Amino acid sequence: MSLHEDAVLVLKAYEDQPELRDLYLEHLAAHPDGVYKPCGAGHVTGSALVIDPARGRVLLTLHKKLGMWLQMGGHCEPGDRSLAEVALREAREESGIASGVTLLDGGPVRLDRHAIPAPCHWHLDVQYAALAPAGAVAEISEESLDLRWFPYEEVAAVADTSVVRLLEATLARLGG
Repeated sequence: MSLHEDAVLVLKAYEDQPELRDLYLEHLAAHPDGVYKPCGAGHVTGSALVIDPARGRVLLTLHKKLGMWLQMGGHCEPGDRSLAEVALREAREESGIASGVTLLDGGPVRLDRHAIPAPCHWHLDVQYAALAPAGAVAEISEESLDLRWFPYEEVAAVADTSVVRLLEATLARLGG
């Protein structure tokens, strides 16, 4: 199965945010290359909020280009087989936590569509949550200006609405 086919299946199964989900599916139907960065109309990205429920905290990266505190995430690459794989790869690479990071069960937590500068126009982000292993030590990557654990209650003060909503949806899925 191709990454494009996986993305279509994942999105068809996703029941929340139906208008945004349908927009993603329309994009993929119109653009066979719609999961990759060269697609000028926009492209699907995968991200994961790295969370440590035992300590009530999330790991955010200060994005080098945007200067914003965000979840880990990025572009689909030719070797990727699934959106879940993209999100998990990005979580591991950008957090520096090489092993033990796992995606929260249940598939994507949220979708977020945001404008980006030309030549591409949109990121169609499929957002997951990833559980950090006990005692995880994060290590900053080349893509970040900073990397920091934030208690849940501090996220709204440092991050944008998209990250806050992702955290809220993740906590709801965790039952908390």
